[in-house]
Amino acid sequence: MKRALTLSRILVGLLFIFSGLVKANDPLGLAYKMQEFFDAWNWHGWNDYTLALSVTMIGFEIVAGVALLLGWQMRLFSWLLLLLILFFLFLTSYVLFSGKIKACGCFGDCIPLTPIQTFIKDIVLSLLILFLFYHRGSIRPVLPSFLSLFVLLLTVGYCVWVQAYVLRHLPFKDCLPFKAGNNLVQQMQVPADAVPDSTVMTFIYEKGGKRYTFSQDQLPANLDGYTYIDRTEKVVREGRDNEPPIKDFVLFNAAGADTTLGVLNQQGAYYILFRKDFDEHTGGPWLAEVVRIAKAARDKHIPFIIVTGQRDRADQLFNQQLHLDLPLYTCDVTAIKTAARTNPCIFSMDGPVVGKKYGFADFDEIR
Repeated sequence: MKRALTLSRILVGLLFIFSGLVKANDPLGLAYKMQEFFDAWNWHGWNDYTLALSVTMIGFEIVAGVALLLGWQMRLFSWLLLLLILFFLFLTSYVLFSGKIKACGCFGDCIPLTPIQTFIKDIVLSLLILFLFYHRGSIRPVLPSFLSLFVLLLTVGYCVWVQAYVLRHLPFKDCLPFKAGNNLVQQMQVPADAVPDSTVMTFIYEKGGKRYTFSQDQLPANLDGYTYIDRTEKVVREGRDNEPPIKDFVLFNAAGADTTLGVLNQQGAYYILFRKDFDEHTGGPWLAEVVRIAKAARDKHIPFIIVTGQRDRADQLFNQQLHLDLPLYTCDVTAIKTAARTNPCIFSMDGPVVGKKYGFADFDEIR
């Protein structure tokens, strides 16, 4: 029993720490996933708090894992772990059985799991945590109380530091299709080894006041006298890898025309500034850096373009007030949030290939 208890404690503790560290690499990713849940539940008022909730949940996950490894305050943390895993199990069940959300995001974008894989993982974790909860009185601290408290305080400090850092400088590990080195035009195409969905189409026609339903193979050779009513399509077998890694990344110019390929396929070096909106910190230190970079790029004949969800406000700021005369493009905000994990963010491009990405705290590195 003692060996099983120790093994369960180490396994659960390490898994919680690992899960938290993976998500700490990109707390905005978890925040955006929370927004998906809140939108699905019509809890739109919570969207303003998702980043704070994300940072807190990630930190607690890591701290709880460390506390479990140390065997510290197990009467408290066994309850907290039980409540947390039940909450996770509810979320994964909702993802699996509702179909409204594609993935839970339990390990972030770097380790994608299918809904059924995540659900099984949480079932196993729930059983292990229930075992630990039942025997919580038998778990003894590994270190003296003051040393355990010191380790936990260091853990809290690390959680705060690492998440604050990536929110300003971009994630340490970029696992998204917009990462440096990727060809964005290629990423917007369906993979060559994609397997399409297998579908069955049903056609509905009307003749003489009566409706007839035909499959593709049953369509009459002569449809004279039939009136077409509707067509339905049912997926009988889902395909594989049949969606492009980058979706909904479309750049519209002032006239509303799709100029995505024209922008990305231009020859040579250029910069893209991503700014999803202009409601927060619009006059922050980043703005002076952007002005400097844009002017330096103009002197070197390097194009500098802006991609935003609020073109009119961007035009008023950069072109009317600052007189930079920069090309502006409108893009879906969700696509911008996927491409740029800081707001704002600059891509150094070479044709359609991402050269380097800069969070707003690193704009001073661009020369």
